[in-house]
Amino acid sequence: MKKESSLYMNPLTDFGFKKLFGDETNKEFLLDFLNSLLKDEQGLITDLNFQNTERLGLNPEDRNAIYDLYCTNESGEHFIVELQRAKQTFFVDRTVYYSSFLIQKQGKRKQNWNYELQAVYTIALLDFEMDKTNENKNKYYYKVKLHDSETHEIFYPKLTFIYVELPKF
Repeated sequence: MKKESSLYMNPLTDFGFKKLFGDETNKEFLLDFLNSLLKDEQGLITDLNFQNTERLGLNPEDRNAIYDLYCTNESGEHFIVELQRAKQTFFVDRTVYYSSFLIQKQGKRKQNWNYELQAVYTIALLDFEMDKTNENKNKYYYKVKLHDSETHEIFYPKLTFIYVELPKF
């Protein structure tokens, strides 16, 4: 019996997503994707370096973080890209937790560290709809930053969360 092979790959599987976006030979796909989301605010990303996707907690009993994709650009900024297929309670909390590893990683053990941090971007592609109010039921793209609650001006521009709800396309 002849075994059939498929010409297509599902980009919403772990294998397909990492093959499409996380493979050095396909780096231009990830560059194009990140530039389409971030070019207006951070300029053109011209190169990416894939990094280790596992972050260990500070202590053995601490929880670890394993990203789908983690890379840095030529300016040293950090990018986490996550594909989440199944709806998960507290998924937004998880993305904040994941980003905290990359913030903490930047700390230098020097006497006169000046605390300057590189930007951290967390991009989540969701194969489900987040629970939001009815007024946002057609919204599929969320870009979240720390802002002043009174003036609504961005208070800290170096931490960005982007959530894209794929079922709404």
